[in-house]
Amino acid sequence: MKNIVILISGAGSNMAAIVQQAREQDWAGRHGVRVAAVLSNKESAGGLALARAQGIATQVVDHRQHATREDFDAALAAAIDVHQPALVVLAGFMRILTEGFVAHYAGRLVNIHPSLLPAFTGLHTHQRAIDAGCKVAGCTVHQVTAELDAGPVLAQGVVPVLPGDTAGSLAARVQAQEHAIYPPAVLGLLINR
Repeated sequence: MKNIVILISGAGSNMAAIVQQAREQDWAGRHGVRVAAVLSNKESAGGLALARAQGIATQVVDHRQHATREDFDAALAAAIDVHQPALVVLAGFMRILTEGFVAHYAGRLVNIHPSLLPAFTGLHTHQRAIDAGCKVAGCTVHQVTAELDAGPVLAQGVVPVLPGDTAGSLAARVQAQEHAIYPPAVLGLLINR
């Protein structure tokens, strides 16, 4: 069985989309792929309850309990490695990871970013797209490298930027695209290994 470990910091809507598609399409039976665990850096992350309700193992590794980013990443990697992941999926995990962590999971670490990379790396992507006068916006699934939001692009989803859009209204349309493209991109990576 190829195990997926998903990292979240909040509500976990992308995690929920992956878990739902894995269940509906029987990834375990058809492809030997399963979501083995969901980990968060925040006890309050709403996605943890969603994962538990699906019978998925959960764990919190609180970044505030570690003196350095390196210490946190080492503790996080130890918690992840218990599940022997074929793929580590960042799904709204709001921590910048160290080079050592990224190197440990080289080729097995993916993220979804709410812009059409390479445009608008980092935060506040929706407002930045509106302010720049973009006609389209979207999201990108990419492999994680040491450089922030710069890894190879695996999939993208595009939405129009509409007259009168706010960062919130644009974010809602982009998030719907995230939920559509992330699960098949994750499965595709694991089927092709």
